[in-house]
Amino acid sequence: MKKRVLFSAVLLLSMLGVFAQGNGMQGITDATNMVTSYFDPATKLIYAIGAVVGLIGGVKVYSKFSSGDPDTSKTAASWFGACIFLIVAATILRSFFL
Repeated sequence: MKKRVLFSAVLLLSMLGVFAQGNGMQGITDATNMVTSYFDPATKLIYAIGAVVGLIGGVKVYSKFSSGDPDTSKTAASWFGACIFLIVAATILRSFFL
């Protein structure tokens, strides 16, 4: 009698594991939808960060230009490059993953 109960319990537990696994397609679809739903806000956030960095860079370049610093063009190029990188990176990531 004990063997029969033990066998039934083991069989029941193994069947629950089989039913719980499924094919996983719904989980993958849900995860994909969740990740892609974050791209629009993240892209807008990166654009906003680029705008703030651009404004700060503009003020920094203006202050260097006003003081007569000979290093103005290098500073302007580095800040401009950083802003372009942020914008291009956000656009490429969005087009690559969506």
